[in-house]
Amino acid sequence: MKLITTPSALHELCHTLSSADFITVDTEFMREQTYWPKLCLIQVASDDVEAIIDPLAPDLDLTPLWSLMTDSKIMKVFHAARQDIEIVHIAAGRVPSPVFDTQVAAMVCGFGESISYINLTKKITGADLDKSSRFTDWSRRPLSEKQLNYALGDVTHLRDIYRHLKNELETTGRASWLDEEMGTLTASETYEQNPETAWRRLKLKVRNRKALGVLMELAAWRETAAQNQDVPRQRIMRDDALYDIANQSPTSVEQLSGLRSLSDGFARSARAKEIVAAVRRGLDRDPSTVPPLSQGQPLSAEATATLELLKVLLKSAAARHRVAPRLIADASDLERLARENEPDVAALTGWRRQLFGEDALRLKNGELALTLKAGDVRIVTTNDIRVET
Repeated sequence: MKLITTPSALHELCHTLSSADFITVDTEFMREQTYWPKLCLIQVASDDVEAIIDPLAPDLDLTPLWSLMTDSKIMKVFHAARQDIEIVHIAAGRVPSPVFDTQVAAMVCGFGESISYINLTKKITGADLDKSSRFTDWSRRPLSEKQLNYALGDVTHLRDIYRHLKNELETTGRASWLDEEMGTLTASETYEQNPETAWRRLKLKVRNRKALGVLMELAAWRETAAQNQDVPRQRIMRDDALYDIANQSPTSVEQLSGLRSLSDGFARSARAKEIVAAVRRGLDRDPSTVPPLSQGQPLSAEATATLELLKVLLKSAAARHRVAPRLIADASDLERLARENEPDVAALTGWRRQLFGEDALRLKNGELALTLKAGDVRIVTTNDIRVET
């Protein structure tokens, strides 16, 4: 194992790795107390090289590594890549490409939903990983040999996992399915921290579109404050407080002081005036900039029944094709399918439409029905169903 702490060692490592067909990559970071992740370690491996890069080492410029990450000739292999890619994007303003995410590939290959690295390693290689150093404070120095060996294990077994899954995808003709997923994963807009879209992460309900407009402004205010102060969003204001304010829409500090979700004395703080200003901006928003209230709103009785049938159809399709259900359609996709005629959702595009989407639309239109035979869900056309009178 190489521990890279100097510019010359990093340059030599990246030069060696530049001739590899693929490299496996993982990162260790801390963000419990901050908004922006603090990069603490980078682990990389190829067939012949295993190394740990210490980004906290004095005067270590990571530019050679970022160039390697965007080398189109080298496949970058991650497990559950999103957070690792986000860290590279924040640190370097670049998105690694091309990328192979073994967690997503495992879902395509029938290993279940969001399988952990430790479980995937066990299933494919038979190795048992020691995870006792999992909750290490990676920002502290020096790191022990045990901690470094633990960190390195997150990329060494990944080589065999990558080869196995890559072969499985090619054998089953599903490599293009993964390519679609990696397209989204490597799009720079996936990692943009835009305060204007922060409201989309919120899950609770608001009363009406006016309240939603206020919530959009409040979420943008909180996101900007968290970024500027480099603290977690919840430290600026909890989600439940945002919803309470949005639904009540107080337009004065005095009205704000009456909300249960805020602490005593909050109305006298500097943030109270900022919140009232955000509320007023939300109330004054152009209605065309506020989306309709559909997500999170109660379904009609008909749509609820449709949703339950779609869930059964999804589970059947996933089992039949050995694909994790959530990879085909998530809960939001199913709800929109139940509400809308042909919504703009991933489940109605590409390979997902072939596996599930077309049948979902036909089921909604009364062209298909679901039956049970020997405990298995079967799909039949309504023309094949005889109705006895």
